[in-house]
Amino acid sequence: MAVDAVKTSSSSPSSSHFSQPRQYYVAVDRPQFKMVTLVDLLRVASKRSSLPVVLCCSSRDELDAVCSAVSNLPNISLDSLYSDLAEAERMLILDKFRQATMKLNHNPAANAEVNRETGNEEHELFMMVVTDACIPHVSSGESSIFARVLINHELPTKKETYLRRMATCSAADGIVINMVAGAGEVMTLKNIEESTGLVIEQMPIDMFEIL
Repeated sequence: MAVDAVKTSSSSPSSSHFSQPRQYYVAVDRPQFKMVTLVDLLRVASKRSSLPVVLCCSSRDELDAVCSAVSNLPNISLDSLYSDLAEAERMLILDKFRQATMKLNHNPAANAEVNRETGNEEHELFMMVVTDACIPHVSSGESSIFARVLINHELPTKKETYLRRMATCSAADGIVINMVAGAGEVMTLKNIEESTGLVIEQMPIDMFEIL
């Protein structure tokens, strides 16, 4: 497996886009390498600090595969949202994640302080895996999530879906990581970039640079 990622320039994002999440992509040679790369990214992220992460999938099958791959990783609190969930359970999971997100976004050092006091050097990553059908419906009055990290494990083909994921799931000062495999998905990413006016750069090899 080869992860195609290089360091980004110091000029990104530009000051005119300070209110938008920073956009990155990670390209792998083959689709089956996506999962291995995702697990590596999450292991790195969980060592840095406590983070709220939303991972978007386009299908239930992909959601199940992701949850199976990451469920046994240490220091990750994992929930998933899919269409078969009862609405009450869906709202409960969303509220739980929002509470964790608000706490970490407003006081990112809080968990680190607890870890120092208890002698625990590990951090916990709060992760929610969700299909497009189950992300909050802002147009219907639901609140956004504002996670620090949004991962598009499957890239949507429509720019409207991409923008909805970004606006609903990502904090303004957060980051979006797009996982792409093969020439087809690279072209889809380029089309999204051109049609939205967003600048999507390759993610640094050292993920700590952007966290």
